[in-house]
Amino acid sequence: MQSSLALLRRARGPLLVSTSPSSSSFLLTTKRGLANKVFDSAAEAIHDIKDGSKLCVGGFGLCGIPENLIAALVQKGSKDLTCVSNNAGVDNFGLGLLLRSKQVKRMISSYVGENKEFERQYLSGELEVELTPQGSLAERLRAGGAGVPAFYTPTAYGTLVQEGGFPIKLNADGSTLIGSEPREVRKFQGRNYIMEEAITGDFSLVKAWKGDSKGNLVFRGTARNFNPDAARAGKICIAEVEELLRPGELHPDEIHLPGIYVHRILRGPSYEKRIERVTVTKKGSKESTGGKLNPARERIVKRAAQEFQDGMYVNLGIGIPVLASNYLPEGVSIELQSENGLLGMGPYPEEGTQDADVINAGKETVTFLKGSSTFSSSESFGMIRGAK
Repeated sequence: MQSSLALLRRARGPLLVSTSPSSSSFLLTTKRGLANKVFDSAAEAIHDIKDGSKLCVGGFGLCGIPENLIAALVQKGSKDLTCVSNNAGVDNFGLGLLLRSKQVKRMISSYVGENKEFERQYLSGELEVELTPQGSLAERLRAGGAGVPAFYTPTAYGTLVQEGGFPIKLNADGSTLIGSEPREVRKFQGRNYIMEEAITGDFSLVKAWKGDSKGNLVFRGTARNFNPDAARAGKICIAEVEELLRPGELHPDEIHLPGIYVHRILRGPSYEKRIERVTVTKKGSKESTGGKLNPARERIVKRAAQEFQDGMYVNLGIGIPVLASNYLPEGVSIELQSENGLLGMGPYPEEGTQDADVINAGKETVTFLKGSSTFSSSESFGMIRGAK
């Protein structure tokens, strides 16, 4: 019998090796380890995404989205797709391109966002939409990648999500054609929880800053967001990176996602890295391009700021709440957490220094403070849910 060593070769297809039971586990692992994961183009990497596939797609708004893989999928024309992603981009960019070409059958998202076509298709009954709280969506993806079939969370208890009947698909007259199923409820330590099932997909499409030919990935800034969670949840994970390195060029301690989760990798030829909301301050001025609040809203913000206590970690929602940090009482210092994966959020950047990979939950450009940290969406909501 030919030696096992001679049969181990670099190939994208499976190794057709007959082994004894005692060595089969080793060869199964080696097959993945020695497979050539590097692809020359996005079109080649997504060649087997068929009609009806379920995709877990990384990104938050337009930050950290797999631009080249999405563009290749539009060109390929695969239809009746189920896309699991925080939102669906905008009308002419990101997943919005797949919606515009009518390739998506169902969206599993937490936020409709600024996508008018998304809204139009849903309200007209063309598109199925399963809305899920953002933290639950991140945890459902994380659980799916970890082999955990379901978990309990207090989020959405007592709402239509728990009770069932949320309109996933509408008839043309606006009535419900497909409604959501009710969630199982259990009580733990006197508090009610609902059960959420994990999410897995046929493929994951993710984007990282750096990667190596073994599939190890490093993310940059808040572009990490849903990417690690989505990557783990797919049966086949396809990653595009800005820089593709040789093994050993990334130190083990700097790798955010180990290569075992990534099956295919490519270097993206170009990135637009569009920013949804460019918010900056003019050099030498503290006034932002966002303009001033009207008096009524300013009163609300000032009142909310009175609730802050010195040393608090504070998560501020998008819109008016995030402005409350500008009205801190004298002597009060807080640390801001942004749910897209940033602790230690700083002010708007000076004009010309904005970074597409550093945004807040409102998709506005922001800065880091000294001692800031970035992390995944599931980690972010673990902080919030765990009341840290």
